[in-house]
Amino acid sequence: MTNPQTDYSAMMEKWRAEREAANKAARTELLAALRALDVAHVIAEYEGYGDSGNVESVTLQPTGIGLAEDIATNLEDFAWSFAYHHHPGFENNEGGYGTLTWDITADSITLDHADRYVEYSHSRDKGL
Repeated sequence: MTNPQTDYSAMMEKWRAEREAANKAARTELLAALRALDVAHVIAEYEGYGDSGNVESVTLQPTGIGLAEDIATNLEDFAWSFAYHHHPGFENNEGGYGTLTWDITADSITLDHADRYVEYSHSRDKGL
């Protein structure tokens, strides 16, 4: 019996395409719900490190607009998925963080993201 080789690049492309389609569908659904509530902007702060992470906060503008629990959950899931799609693996090791700002009126998203990393500078001088 032969063992077929796994095409990891094809798997990754398929995963990215599936995530992109899911993000597009979620975006369309959320956009309609947020516009119906007269939300102008969404600001979502996210953070990940040590192999986990989450959306830390979501702020709506204008302030004072309440979201139903299902819309709030879907919005957090969308923000995390959108950030992860553009920076896969950012939650690993030292992690990363950022802000997703969504202009609902224009349907334009700005993703301000930072990755953390450890840097070393080492030298060894012997027999000087």
